Amino acid sequence: MGHDHDETTGHDETGHSHSEHEHGEHSHDHGEHDHDSDHDHSHEEHTHDDHHAHDAEGVDIGVLTVSTSRTLDDDPAGDIIAAACEDAGHEIAERRLVADEVDAIEDAVAALLDDGVDVVLTTGGTGLTPDDVTVDAIEPLFDRPVPGFGELFRWLSYEEVGPMAMASRATAGVVDDRLVFCLPGSENAARTGAEKLVAPTVGHLLGLVRR
Repeated sequence: MGHDHDETTGHDETGHSHSEHEHGEHSHDHGEHDHDSDHDHSHEEHTHDDHHAHDAEGVDIGVLTVSTSRTLDDDPAGDIIAAACEDAGHEIAERRLVADEVDAIEDAVAALLDDGVDVVLTTGGTGLTPDDVTVDAIEPLFDRPVPGFGELFRWLSYEEVGPMAMASRATAGVVDDRLVFCLPGSENAARTGAEKLVAPTVGHLLGLVRR
């Protein structure tokens, strides 16, 4: 940093600072530049407010754990997802647990939506083993996919676990005017998806879906 400072405020042979001399000559222009900067900043704030005008607040969320070995009393991934959403100001309306069976998963998601939740977050069953059937059960329900969720999730996972991130089929989509997110069952993956992707954006995404 010292070297950079010396270069920008270098002195001539008389010992006078060129930067000080130039600052005096251009002080008026500098003030005008600040005014333009403030104007641009206000415009950006106005655009940002408009962009989020339709955001949903206090989203009602249902958490569905897909597992044959867990219970709702022993569900660390589900606990992480619920905590991340509550910390962001959303409401956990209901939590359920279901076995790794296509029909059971589909019925459980439909039941949560029928109960009136705005968003369903599932955890578990998004891998490549034969009993990882969550995505197979839920994708047919989508009216529209949200491919960016899975893309971003795998990109974040790649930074954490390397190329094995490709083994995750985490996905999301729109069902009627609601959203469903399918997260993995590991605690770290559930935290990545819930804290970094779902919790901070779900209100805005739901607002877009319902416009």
